[in-house]
Amino acid sequence: MKRITETSSNYNDLEKLSTLELLSNINKEDQLVALAVEKEIPHIDAFIEACIIRMQQNGRLFYIGAGTSGRLGIVDASECPPTFGIDHGIVVGLIAGGDKAIRKAVEFAEDDKNQGWEDLKAYNITPMDTLVGIAASGSTPYVIGAIEEANKHGLLTAGICCNPGAALSSCVQFPITPIVGPEFVTGSTRMKSGTAQKLVLNMISTCLMIRLGRVKGNKMVDMQLSNHKLVDRGTLMIQEALTISYEEAGDLLKEFGSVRNAINAYSKK
Repeated sequence: MKRITETSSNYNDLEKLSTLELLSNINKEDQLVALAVEKEIPHIDAFIEACIIRMQQNGRLFYIGAGTSGRLGIVDASECPPTFGIDHGIVVGLIAGGDKAIRKAVEFAEDDKNQGWEDLKAYNITPMDTLVGIAASGSTPYVIGAIEEANKHGLLTAGICCNPGAALSSCVQFPITPIVGPEFVTGSTRMKSGTAQKLVLNMISTCLMIRLGRVKGNKMVDMQLSNHKLVDRGTLMIQEALTISYEEAGDLLKEFGSVRNAINAYSKK
């Protein structure tokens, strides 16, 4: 089957184009990505509605992928604790080749169909957990093997890929398939496909965290105060919510340790 992600770019003789032409054409292609993701919103919605039920009962969310896809999953997972104040281990990203593959490619790691499930087993997987396979091509053995085993063990499964009719879409319960078309540089799926995957992952994690009560109004009230910028942001949130001085808001944040706790404590006075 011909993979759209591997089809020839809509542009040729790239080395002959000016920098401005390269930038303009890359941007033109990138504008197609959000439209492709938009078409998948009903599928993303259905997956989130199924996943939230499990997470509300202490189920965990796992992302698994190789190369760029694996790194994107790890980025999304790693940002959930500081952004939403959840414990590490509730959203987990796994990559073929292990942590060393985050920075440097591990040759042929993605071709091992059994290793994905072996990596997951280290987390004492239960049927309440959810596994999202991420693979631009939709054919990565490391990902597909893990999904197949996850299905056998009663997990909820979803897949994010950019090829219609891909093997990944066929073996997951919730396929999410933004078709972004050929890459600007033929086969370079870190570009449009990677952008589409990032958008979908943002949507999944953000919606789940909101549904889990980790956002109030439109604010990250449970964010970790890990640097001066975030302390300032939290102070401003409290100042705005309670209509008090910046100094008083800062004192509350320091005393109670989070925006949510500070607002709740002040409101009970």
